[in-house]
Parts: sequence; C-alpha cells; structure tokens
Amino acid sequence: MGWVLFVVSALFFIASSIRAGDVVGLLGGLFFLLACGAFLASYVGGRKD
Repeated sequence: MGWVLFVVSALFFIASSIRAGDVVGLLGGLFFLLACGAFLASYVGGRKD
C-alpha cells in the first residue's frame, strides 16, 4: 500500500510541476515515478521460487 501512495504522490508532483511550468520539478517527478515503477517491477517479477 505504501508504494501506491508513492506513485500517487509522484503523479501529483508531476501535475503540479506541469501547471507551474517547472521543468526541473517535472524531470524530478518523472524520474521518481520511473524509479517507483522499476522497483515495483523487480519486486513483482522477481518472485520465481
């Protein structure tokens, strides 16, 4: 559940950066969202016991 909150907060941060025209904030939000996705993909896909 915690990771869902991280993803939602990244999406709100991206939306806020777009509205403000903040390119650096937008890039930070996109990289954070990408990092969350990479972690979640490895967490879900890595369980092949």
